[in-house]
Amino acid sequence: MTSEELLTVLAAVGHAQRLRVIAEVAGGRTYVSELARRLGISRPLLYMHLERLEKAGLVVGSLELSKSGKALKYFELAPFDLRVNAETITAAVAADAEGTDSDVKGNPT
Repeated sequence: MTSEELLTVLAAVGHAQRLRVIAEVAGGRTYVSELARRLGISRPLLYMHLERLEKAGLVVGSLELSKSGKALKYFELAPFDLRVNAETITAAVAADAEGTDSDVKGNPT
């Protein structure tokens, strides 16, 4: 994990609404409208939070058709174990340096 990836995850969990989303989705897979009702927030706002969580790899979304033919976007929690300590940060910075070394040598990262 690079420092950029670490910061993406930290930013994703660094918001009270997104923590509420994670807690709600931890109870099982659910579709966006239901999740918005449970959390008491609008679907557009929920989609914004879900996008950040999905980008960080904390939730996974899938589009499915209901029996009536209506498209429903479902989200579920992705397996993750988030630990932040000096070792995590040091490893992320080292991964950055390795990527920079590869860039300097002309090799893809």
